[in-house]
Amino acid sequence: MTNPDTIDISHIRKTAEDYYRNLDYYCSEAIVKVINDEFHLGYPEDVIKIASGFPIGMGGSGCTCGAVAGGVMAIGMVFGRKSAKDEKVKRCMALAAELHNRFLANHKVLCCRVHTKDMVLGSAEHMNQCIAFTGEVAEETAKILVRELRADRK
Repeated sequence: MTNPDTIDISHIRKTAEDYYRNLDYYCSEAIVKVINDEFHLGYPEDVIKIASGFPIGMGGSGCTCGAVAGGVMAIGMVFGRKSAKDEKVKRCMALAAELHNRFLANHKVLCCRVHTKDMVLGSAEHMNQCIAFTGEVAEETAKILVRELRADRK
């Protein structure tokens, strides 16, 4: 794993946005990929598959924002538990809630259907909004990870 002091959060945001802008990956996939790559977590590229069902509000259903789901998955990649009954899950859940609450404070809802109401999927308006959400959540996720990894060193 990379030293948190060397992480370039603005680069993470831009990379995530570019993945979506270039249609390489959707929101959740872009965030999982960029966090895995930039933090050198060591997960195989197959980890992106885990995030592939979450875009456009969970498979296009319009539920929870896929970017937030991707950020929560990325937090779990760093702070999640690997064994049954490991209390580590409590910290992971608290960090996931923090990310959720930040997005909620900024955008009032997590529902993709609400955010994309009256938009044509794939239109410039839709793309611009989702690119921005992807970058924002990648950045917020990286900030949480950097802060927590620094705290662990103390």
